[in-house]
Parts: sequence; C-alpha cells; structure tokens
Amino acid sequence: MAISLSFLSTYLLLLVASFGVLAKGLLDPHFYDKVCPQALPVIKSIVEDAIKQEGRMGASLLRLHFHDCFVNGCDGSVLLDDTDTFIGEKNAAPNVNSLRGFEVIDRIKSALYYVCRGNIVSCADIVAVAARDSVVALGGPSYKVELGRRDARTASQAAANSSIPAPTLDFSGLVSNFASHGLTIQDLVLLSGAHTLGFARCTTFRARLYNETWTLDGSLASSLKYICPSESGDGDDNLAQLDSTPVKFDMVYYDWLLQRKGLLHSDQQLYKGDGSGSDGLVKFYSQNSNAFWEDFGVAMLRMGALSPLTGTDGEIRMDCRKVN
Repeated sequence: MAISLSFLSTYLLLLVASFGVLAKGLLDPHFYDKVCPQALPVIKSIVEDAIKQEGRMGASLLRLHFHDCFVNGCDGSVLLDDTDTFIGEKNAAPNVNSLRGFEVIDRIKSALYYVCRGNIVSCADIVAVAARDSVVALGGPSYKVELGRRDARTASQAAANSSIPAPTLDFSGLVSNFASHGLTIQDLVLLSGAHTLGFARCTTFRARLYNETWTLDGSLASSLKYICPSESGDGDDNLAQLDSTPVKFDMVYYDWLLQRKGLLHSDQQLYKGDGSGSDGLVKFYSQNSNAFWEDFGVAMLRMGALSPLTGTDGEIRMDCRKVN
C-alpha cells in the first residue's frame, strides 16, 4: 500500500518530537540537590551580578542557550574553542563577533568547582540555568530547569551554520527549521519572544531596513538608518534594540510585531497581518501575559531537552572551553 509523503513527513516530525520528550525524562530538576545543593544559588548570584554590571548580558546568556541547543542538542558544544581536531561553533556565521557571555560561564564554572568541592556541574547545565536566571533577573517568569546534561567532546562549525535559524528566513523556513528540532509553530512564536531582550547587529537587519520598507514602520526605519548605513562594511557592528525595552522581559516584542516594528526579517515573518501563519498566536500572547509567562517556560524546557548527553555519554568538562 502506498504511503503519502505528507504522512511520512508528519510521522517523522512526531517521532523527532517524541525523542525530545524521552530525553526530558532522563533529566531531573533536582539532579544536584544532594551532590551540590549550592550549585543553583551560586549560578543565580553570578548571573545577577553580571547583569547588574551590564544589562545586555542577560540577553546574551539566554541566546547562548539557544545557540547551544539548536546545534546537535544542549551539550555545551557552543563553548568549545577550536582545536587541531575540529573547528568549533564560535566562529560560525550566526555566532562570530556576536555570541557573548563566555567569560560569565567561565566564572560560574570556577565558582562551582570550589563550592561543590570538585568537577560536578556540567557546562551544558550551567548554560541552561544561566539562561533561566537571566530571564528572571530581567523581570520574566521562572521555571524549573531540567538538569543532568553532560558535555560534548567535540563541536561543529558546519552544523552551527546549517542548524541555527537565520534572521533572513521566511515563515516557512522558520517552521521547517524548528520542526527539524521537534519544535512546533507555538514553540517558534514563544521562543522568538526572547527577542524582547537584547540588541541586533546592523548586518542582521540591513537588508530588511533598505529592501522591505513596505513591512517596516516608517518612523522606526528612519531612526535605524542613522545606526545602520546602507553600504556593507559601514557600521556593521552597530547595535539596534529588538524592542523598546531591551533589558526588560515583557510582551513589547509582540506589540512591535503588530505595529510592523519587527527588527529582523524573521521576527516580522511571525506576524503578517493577514490572519495567516502565526498571526493568531502573536496577537494572543501580546494580550495575555499570564499565558505567555507560563508557555514560555514550557517552550524553554522543550528546547532544553533537545538531545542531551546523559549517563556515561560525553563528559563533565573541567574547563568549559576545552575537552578534558
């Protein structure tokens, strides 16, 4: 009997999603309660201190978790420096001159070695907890992070280039990318809500600014042109905030999408204003803070359960930047 391609595609997506659920079952929010009960308070304290010194750091630590999980799972591979045997993820196109927070992770790792009296907490778990603590420190919801990940012994620049969703993706490309990780359209809208924090480099929104004027609010476009000149190379690293409250976790990001103020092409693709795609979800979360608070945490847990290394797989790195 012939089986349709659409059926196979649906089956494969459900299979990928089920793997995520099974992986989550291997993790436990109480993983360090007995072996190092001070682990989570120490991470929280250092993250809060880092954000007090620089508000933007919260967004950077949150983004670090995204970029780790979307490349071969949440395994701390994004932290590895290049070696003679592999080219890591730090200089991949989505990360180079952009991904930050590595020194905060180093600081946490050193502090945990002291308070835990040994090499107990994985770098992958540090990244996951630091992301949650960043959200909370900037006014967002808390959620229990599932723990027990181990660290990868290798990294792949090629995988980072192909797996992390680009800011130039159309809606269909975003949906396909998230589905390849076992994540839904709702996850896409919720996790994109993290863009309520932080800034973006001129290189990531220049094409939208000068080529998509019909979908970008005119007053915002005018102000952005002072930050981001049209010529490539001019002001490439200049920053623009992703919404009007870049160091406060709120729903303003969704409000901006409704006003055609999405900074990145991929942002505005979530709301086109014609009732298609994820328009309904964007409207819903812009108006329902409690639902966004709760559902964002669930989406973060789903993402945090992507293909973790557990048991005897991988290792617990002494130094998050290199394998043992």
